[in-house]
Amino acid sequence: MAIYTVLNKDEITSILKNYNIGSLEDYSPIEEGIENTNYKILVDKKYYILTIYEKRVDESDLPFFCSLTSELHNKKFKCPLPIKNKMGKEISDFRNKKLTILSYIQGETIKDLTDDMCFKIGTETAKLHLLTEKMKLSRKNSLSVESWIDMYSKLEKKLNQNDKKLISFNLLNVENNWPQNLPIGIIHGDIFWDNIIFFNNELNGIIDYTFSCNDFYAYEIAICINSLGFDKKNNEMEFNKSKTLGFLKGYEKIRKINQNEKNALQILCQGASLRFLLTRLIDYNIKNDDAIVTVKDPNEFLDKLKFFQKNIVSEIIFK
Repeated sequence: MAIYTVLNKDEITSILKNYNIGSLEDYSPIEEGIENTNYKILVDKKYYILTIYEKRVDESDLPFFCSLTSELHNKKFKCPLPIKNKMGKEISDFRNKKLTILSYIQGETIKDLTDDMCFKIGTETAKLHLLTEKMKLSRKNSLSVESWIDMYSKLEKKLNQNDKKLISFNLLNVENNWPQNLPIGIIHGDIFWDNIIFFNNELNGIIDYTFSCNDFYAYEIAICINSLGFDKKNNEMEFNKSKTLGFLKGYEKIRKINQNEKNALQILCQGASLRFLLTRLIDYNIKNDDAIVTVKDPNEFLDKLKFFQKNIVSEIIFK
């Protein structure tokens, strides 16, 4: 759960005066997520999501996120639509912060995904990549290799020797071998179970685009292998080949993964493990006493990083 900005009924009512969607009937905080404050609001018998942007979100990036989701929604992709306020703007001000109101996607997040669900996520991920391929929007990935090195330098003194050895070895490997000239476009950057909405066993939407950016499509695939292709057993993360293959089969139903992308997947998977390990370690070690936050377990990605260091992923999933 992440609630950095606590809102009451009067404050939400005041926010809604800047919109033409109606009057507040009910509201509740949303438990999933750690980056931003989210409320589910009921307005004239219709649900919306009110998001206040916090922490790592740069205000200058918000127009990119809103333009991306608006374009995707208009192309019939299953994602939220930013609602314009009375000034015709998708972004509003509140307490020296920025907020948006988004359309609501019916359904629920499911933590224990089936192979078939992973197949559907793969299909939708590939659709996203094809739809964004020709978009003229652009945003640099602010959480790529350079940022991992910086995060590690801030964390190094707080880590035990085994973790330092594991992370520093993989950081050096990733830095020296990060691929070049792979197919690139806009990726979501955070396709985890809690950003995927299912309704009646069908994928009904992918939410939260605050990490979307221009990067390798294969890096997104590596993120999804990290996020979807493992199960927790006996307090450790174990690779699930069946779920991973489900995702990849769904993806390749829409967009084929070329040989260069397959060859680069090993280092990209290590990089994706590092990215989420380091941001979770930052969240774990740097507390915000004014916020209601449940920090996600960084140890999950220590296990995943160890797996990718010991196993050649392309040999497991492509042969």
